[in-house]
Amino acid sequence: MRWIKECWQRIRSLGRASTLESGLDEEIRFHIDQQTEKNLRAGMSLNEARRQALIKFGGLEPVKESTRDEFRPALLEDWLRDLRYGARSLRRAARFTVVASLTLALGIGGSTAVFCVVNGVLFKPLPYPESEALVGCEVTISATQFFTYRDENRTFEAFGLWSRGTASVTRLAEPEQVQTLRVTYGTLQALGVQPLIGRWFSQKDDTAGSPESVMLTHRYWQQRFGGDSSVIGRTVTVDSRPRTVIGVMPAGFRFLNETADLILPFQFDRRGLVLGSFNYFALGRLKPGVTLTHANADVARMLPIWLDAWPSPPGFDAPTFERSRILPTLRPLKKDVVGDVSNVLWLLMGTIGIVLLIACANVANLLLVRAEGRQQELAVRTALGAGRRRIARESLFENLLLGLLGGVLGLGLTFAALRLLVTLGPESLPRLSEITIDPVVLSFALVVSLVSGVLVGLIPVVKHAGSNTAQALHGGGRTSSESRERHRARNTLVVVQVALALVLLVGSGLMIRTFLALRSVQPGFANPDQVQLVRITIPKTLVGDLERVFRVQSDIRDRMAAIPGVAMASFTSAAPMEPFVNANVLFTENQTRVEENVPVVRRFKFVSPGFFQTVGTPLVAGRDFTWTDLFQRRPVVLISEKMAREMWWDPGAALGKRIRENPAGPWREIVGVVADVLDDGVHAPAPMMVYWPALMETFEGDPIRVRRSMTFAIRSSRTGSEGLLKDIQHAVWAVNPSLPVGQVQTLRAIYEKSLAPTSFILVMLAIAAAMALLLGLVGIYGVIAYTVTQRIREIGIRVALGAQPVELERMFIRQGMVLAVIGVGCGLAAAVGATGLMSSLLFGISPLDPMTYLVVSLVLIMAAAIASYVPAHRATTVHPVEALRTE
Repeated sequence: MRWIKECWQRIRSLGRASTLESGLDEEIRFHIDQQTEKNLRAGMSLNEARRQALIKFGGLEPVKESTRDEFRPALLEDWLRDLRYGARSLRRAARFTVVASLTLALGIGGSTAVFCVVNGVLFKPLPYPESEALVGCEVTISATQFFTYRDENRTFEAFGLWSRGTASVTRLAEPEQVQTLRVTYGTLQALGVQPLIGRWFSQKDDTAGSPESVMLTHRYWQQRFGGDSSVIGRTVTVDSRPRTVIGVMPAGFRFLNETADLILPFQFDRRGLVLGSFNYFALGRLKPGVTLTHANADVARMLPIWLDAWPSPPGFDAPTFERSRILPTLRPLKKDVVGDVSNVLWLLMGTIGIVLLIACANVANLLLVRAEGRQQELAVRTALGAGRRRIARESLFENLLLGLLGGVLGLGLTFAALRLLVTLGPESLPRLSEITIDPVVLSFALVVSLVSGVLVGLIPVVKHAGSNTAQALHGGGRTSSESRERHRARNTLVVVQVALALVLLVGSGLMIRTFLALRSVQPGFANPDQVQLVRITIPKTLVGDLERVFRVQSDIRDRMAAIPGVAMASFTSAAPMEPFVNANVLFTENQTRVEENVPVVRRFKFVSPGFFQTVGTPLVAGRDFTWTDLFQRRPVVLISEKMAREMWWDPGAALGKRIRENPAGPWREIVGVVADVLDDGVHAPAPMMVYWPALMETFEGDPIRVRRSMTFAIRSSRTGSEGLLKDIQHAVWAVNPSLPVGQVQTLRAIYEKSLAPTSFILVMLAIAAAMALLLGLVGIYGVIAYTVTQRIREIGIRVALGAQPVELERMFIRQGMVLAVIGVGCGLAAAVGATGLMSSLLFGISPLDPMTYLVVSLVLIMAAAIASYVPAHRATTVHPVEALRTE
């Protein structure tokens, strides 16, 4: 037990160090006094007796050090002393400390901010209990699949469907359109988040014919009911149907990436369901111990059961679905939430990591300059007995403090950068609400700060901690000169900075050219800033007859077209680039896909006459729909140019051909071909589209087909003005005062949203590239400025001997240009490999685009020339007499 006692004494000694030190001094004085008394009795004089006593005792400091080691942990106390020494040293060099710490703060703060996003989006588990057990489907599934999977599975603890939508709410205030989330029994149970008040939907709530119910999200509950807990049991009129509030979800609840106001049950009627209609998203929770592989095998087992258990829709048979080769597609739910954004985030993480390296190189250069200015100080300490290890350790601790100071300042920058990231982040960036500074982020910042401190201090420590004492003590003065070896480290660091900056500038340049290429793409519509969009839903309880629904929509269109300043108006099931599209099978007369015996799948939209003229989509061949076509239910249809070229090689050849959506349905004649619209965004190819009349008969088994939810497009010079929106609202209420106007936006806003992901990457890369360029130029400026300072005497001699100012400027600019050119050469080689990683983010441009590489290289070299010119010009202002006096 002796070692325990010794350890305890050493730990206690840390808290009473001053007492122990005073006791040690007293003990040493006692021994020296005793020896002095003995020497006096031997006949020595007082001074001689004292001197001999000290000689016999030995060096005081070595004795103290060896004695201290007996009662305290020497290493820990040495570290604390080194930290205090480093803090004093940094405080004495206040200007250097501020510049170096701010430079590190740029890199550390930027890295921490981007890691915060990576952590929140990619690393954090989903905010649900035991979220690793949650799975989703890579593709949409049908309601019949849901019932089969729910009833026959052996691997799911809970399983459900969901879809997004809109609904109108009345009798609370003015009619309003809200975002809805429709779910089946099992969906919320799978997520496992309990309601704040009330309950989940039960299986009875989700059964057709049961009393209709609704759940509120916390935000909507606060906005419309003031957080009243007595809301349970109250009635809310949704789509003109009364629904009973049964629950309110908690404040932190978020359904994947959806922002909803109301949650509604599907209430499928199993008796009317058939195979097909793959329109719903699915999620489930696996039973404990079940793996994803087991679950997919279970789904594969249930697929034949599904095909045998349900009838086929009219015109189809079961073999058609068997030949479709439907496969199990379960995957972790987190992949559904995160999507493919991980590549973008890792690119930004690598980008800001390069900025951090440049910042470290910049600070390392400053430390090299500072270390060279402290050579005599270090030499004196070495001559007095300080060892190489001790000096290196003090320098290392000083640099660690510098890194920590940069980290603290960087955290402040992180807060500001996160605000910028969240503001600039596109809506497609998932889990934005979960991006926070948490202990993981703080730990990352600490590690980065410490590693940065080690990186910036490593080169100065290696070069100068054990410098030649005699040479340093004799150095300086008028005869001193710098060797090439002392320049080499600083020049190397500058070359590294320039090379890394060029990599970022090339990446930023490629994204700029990508953005310009996207901007130049014709999206399939014209003057989007003059097109106002609003969505209106007519519920069945408000207008039951489908023909009457179409009449209401036509009346609303007529009243909108009569608004002052409105050129034209029309309506469609989905505006260009709006995420409300249908995809279904399509049969072409005399052109079936015999090789696969499977009908092709195309996207469907439903439009009114004049829609293409309203949004500015030109007709390529044929004609548009007329109101007579719709009211007389003529079997006509329009298709996109891409579809016409794929099937008949020429848009004109498609006219007169016939297609249908169902083998049992009537053939419909193609009367027009319209230009392609980039519905998936300007970065993606145009889909093949079929445009059906907004009013038809005998479509997909329905006697009459009319869409109850339509987007109205209004072309006007008043787009976006408050006056126009009020006029639109009054036009709708003049037809039916219970109809709300929702999803108010311009076509320009939808177009800009398609560019948002590219804009986000561009802005982030541009910021990183600007930081890198600035730091690289500061590095070049610093090296040339220091060179000028160290060669003042030489400059004075040259001027005295008749050197011209232009010659001096060229001499120093040449040095900066050499560093820049070497850095650009190295950076070009690195950029060739690095930009290949971002090829999936580029559009209309190659990762090896020569123009981008050439322009960026020239810009960087020119900027380096300017950075070199400033200190070079200052060299020409040196007075020869003052220069020759410089030591």
